[in-house]
Amino acid sequence: MTMATVPRNRPGLWVGLFLASAGVIAALKLTEAIDPTTAFVLFAISMILLVPMIRAMRAAGPAGVGASSAAIRYTKRIGISSALYVLGLGIAITIDRKLELSTALALAIAMLPVLPIFGMIWSMGRYLVEEQDEYLRHRAAMASLAGLGLLLGAASFWGFLETFGIVPHAQGWWAMPIWAIGMGLAQGWMSHRDRAGGES
Repeated sequence: MTMATVPRNRPGLWVGLFLASAGVIAALKLTEAIDPTTAFVLFAISMILLVPMIRAMRAAGPAGVGASSAAIRYTKRIGISSALYVLGLGIAITIDRKLELSTALALAIAMLPVLPIFGMIWSMGRYLVEEQDEYLRHRAAMASLAGLGLLLGAASFWGFLETFGIVPHAQGWWAMPIWAIGMGLAQGWMSHRDRAGGES
């Protein structure tokens, strides 16, 4: 069965859907069509698209080979972390809206969506340790570096624009999604490059 006959295994489709949803949410937020809380909730929900995106990338592998056992474990860990993130975010926002929180309680509630993010970061580190295929490990490391590069560049650019009063303040929670977008784009590009090389 080829990649062409299994549309769900096309990483570009999921990367495109994720970027499109993030772009629409960002545009709505910047035009003040939605408030920051709504933008945050919508973006958290769109993070669900990362699960099929990661599965498609792992299924594609280099030149279309199947996923390794380390990649399967990684996908499960990311899926669990993403689900806990969305759940924690929903609970934290609901409690914050319904109750008057002390500083200590607000800090504890804020950790509900933060801890799963640490789980995602840990999952990536474990994958790099567990993956036996040097090429797949190299691809994952390069994708992570690409995500980090996008994050550093975007944060620096936005920070300078914000300093000079050109754009509004950006919330710090955008860091993880921007890194994930950069990583997804890099994985998609490498998969496309590998398929194009295999066809030639």
